[in-house]
Amino acid sequence: MTRHPRLMPLPAFRFALVLTAVVGLIGVPTATAAGVPRAPAAAPTVDPDVARQPNAEVAPAAAAFNPSNVRLGLTQVASGFTNPVLVTGAGDGSGRLFVVEQTGRVRVIKGGSLLPTPFLDLRSWISTGGERGLLGLAFHPDFPTHPYVFVNFTDVRGNTVVERFTVGAGADTVSTATAYHILTIGQPYSNHNGGNIVFGRDGFLYIGMGDGGGAGDPGNRAQNLNSYLGKLLRIDIDHPTSTRHYRSPSTNPYVGRAGLDEIWARGLRNPWRWSFDRATGTLWVGDVGQSRYEEVDRIYHVGSTPGGRGVNFGWSTMEGRACYKPSSGCSTSGRWLPQVVYPHVMSGPDNCSITGGFVYRGTASPVLWGGYLFGDFCSGRIWVVSAGARTPATPTLVRGVSASPHLMISSFGEDDAGELYVCDWSAGRVYRITAVPRA
Repeated sequence: MTRHPRLMPLPAFRFALVLTAVVGLIGVPTATAAGVPRAPAAAPTVDPDVARQPNAEVAPAAAAFNPSNVRLGLTQVASGFTNPVLVTGAGDGSGRLFVVEQTGRVRVIKGGSLLPTPFLDLRSWISTGGERGLLGLAFHPDFPTHPYVFVNFTDVRGNTVVERFTVGAGADTVSTATAYHILTIGQPYSNHNGGNIVFGRDGFLYIGMGDGGGAGDPGNRAQNLNSYLGKLLRIDIDHPTSTRHYRSPSTNPYVGRAGLDEIWARGLRNPWRWSFDRATGTLWVGDVGQSRYEEVDRIYHVGSTPGGRGVNFGWSTMEGRACYKPSSGCSTSGRWLPQVVYPHVMSGPDNCSITGGFVYRGTASPVLWGGYLFGDFCSGRIWVVSAGARTPATPTLVRGVSASPHLMISSFGEDDAGELYVCDWSAGRVYRITAVPRA
């Protein structure tokens, strides 16, 4: 079921986490939720490469970013985690970091220290191992005014579940008794669960779903508009209906036509970590490939419409920019072509599974501002590409396989101020990412 016979399916990130045992919007506010000033949005220009893609979009002009001038550094923030797969802030300016462990707990780093009591403990709620487990977490965009936190996990039957919990004022722990069920999606296999959940700047919750597993998407679920699998979903969790604890926004592309109302985009294999650029609203998706290529997709917004509406990312017709099914002569018509593709086979250790990242919008490392960082789970390589680079783009390697410590990159993360972090799945550590100009 994986591309490398020696590797077992990895945690949701295909990752197929190797070894089961080791392995938007043009208007830009002037400040982040934490009050950190942002650079003003550049005047929009039309990228001719984007104009040739389906759903042609308006692209912000490239920022003055030079990837070859970036020297990346890591500073350990905390250790002692069990298979961390996400680190994020709450958006409340508290400075706390919340670390999701695949094995079922959410831990809190507060004042630079890891708190002994978990923020949330769902170990008895979930199935774990391989690519299953507690996979995603997102705070309500108006937290703590709306005191809710949302999680994505595989339950004891292997289904994908999105659940909401209520957080007490200023609390560092959450009671499971406050659980409020959002949705459950059946999974035919144990891998390719996706798991990332993110609130867009429109206030809606986006849910990344893998194709359900099995090599080559045997059920063609990623292209099937009557399946939630292999999709990016978009729901309104603030206005439930009489039968569901959410509703599908009327601006979703399949509302009122053939296809499930919740679907925002399709054709994904296993979107392992994706994000919205906090300065521009651009959607960045790291989609795990099959056996040859990994890809980064960049989708600009159209006017007030967030990026990705109705986009077909191409799986399983395509893997990266190459034909997959059929193996040659496939049609790219209506398929969104990735901005970046990188191969598995390279000089030195092979790559195996992309971990998508973020466009840096913090203030501590100005040389990195406007660069999109992403990495590979197996090799530990980290690359950067300008947020305004044309498509296709060649990324710049900023952390190679010989760097110490070696990382099994399960996730990047962003705090309230826009500073970036990275999780080392195997060693159980979280690092802050810094950058300085090259000498």
